[in-house]
Amino acid sequence: MLYAMPTLDAADARVLDELSEMRSELRAQLRSKPRWEGQLRRSLFAAAIQGSNTIENITISGSDARALVEHAPMSTEAGEETQQAVIGYRDAMTYVRQTPAMGFFDYSETLLSALHFMITKYQPSKWPGRYRAGGIYVSGGDPLEPAYTGPDAEVVPGLMGELVEWLRSGDLDAPAYARAALAHLNLVGIHPWRDGNGRTARALHTTVLARVGELAPEFSSIEEWLGDQINTVRYYQALRSVQQGRFRPERDAHPWLRFVFSAHHQQAQRVKRRYDWTVRLWNDLARLAGDQGLPERVVSALYAAALGEVRRTTYQQDEGLSRDQAIRDIQALTRARLLAPRGNATTRVYTLGGAAVDVAEAAAAAVRGPGRDPYEDA
Repeated sequence: MLYAMPTLDAADARVLDELSEMRSELRAQLRSKPRWEGQLRRSLFAAAIQGSNTIENITISGSDARALVEHAPMSTEAGEETQQAVIGYRDAMTYVRQTPAMGFFDYSETLLSALHFMITKYQPSKWPGRYRAGGIYVSGGDPLEPAYTGPDAEVVPGLMGELVEWLRSGDLDAPAYARAALAHLNLVGIHPWRDGNGRTARALHTTVLARVGELAPEFSSIEEWLGDQINTVRYYQALRSVQQGRFRPERDAHPWLRFVFSAHHQQAQRVKRRYDWTVRLWNDLARLAGDQGLPERVVSALYAAALGEVRRTTYQQDEGLSRDQAIRDIQALTRARLLAPRGNATTRVYTLGGAAVDVAEAAAAAVRGPGRDPYEDA
């Protein structure tokens, strides 16, 4: 037995309608394939990876998260095990991003096992891809009082088979966000593996959305939002409100779905602000570059630096330049004091400098605003 799809109410319908409207607007805005789209996608992908791992106390800086998705060296601040953990999650989510184009795609225990393997392969002792053989619990504040206890190991294969069958054919008429939320709840509730259950459940959540065409995963994932400290607390509270310390599929899953709908709505607000900032910033940086007599292509480097930092190699790839041309452009931006170098050799990056900093801050001030809970602020 799994958690069942609850009956959604009028408030849920309103929130989902607002969310759908925001997604449709963003989809229309991206249809023209703006030059900055790839960089915005990477920054959102990096934030999602950083957020999902932060929930599990696997922390990396924003700079290292961006290096991760650009396949560049991370800093020494991220230890070897941390690097292996986030690399595994990047690989799993890269696979998820490909699933909408897989005509042969099918939900299966092998699929879920493969995602888990990619996420935990750096920990052979945790049996990557293999179900646990014994009991499991999640530690709480008191080591003698677990925050959550998973179902007995002998029922795990049957529950996973039931979950896969539901993913294939269950509640297909329900909203995609509801199916994704319920898949997440059931997988994390079954807790079939020795470790990595939360990360794999969040990856499955995004897979369900990706498969029904909910934008690209980096635009529809809630992992960045969940990774904010206060939202991580709310995440665990929402799970506990349904689970009550153990797998209780007879309980009403509606509070969990309502939390997820709100999370998606608030992340969509965040993405909308980031889109508005990007459009304004790109245009303002283009004018700044033009005033300095620099070619239009260097806006790509300035925008990347505004996101955090730019690497010569990434700029070269983004703009399809030769190594020498990319070096000349970066040097010209440095001479104009629009970029400032930081680090050495393989870790060399460039951050915004001079007038470019003022432009970025003005663009941010123009779009900055508080998010709202769609249920509380109706």
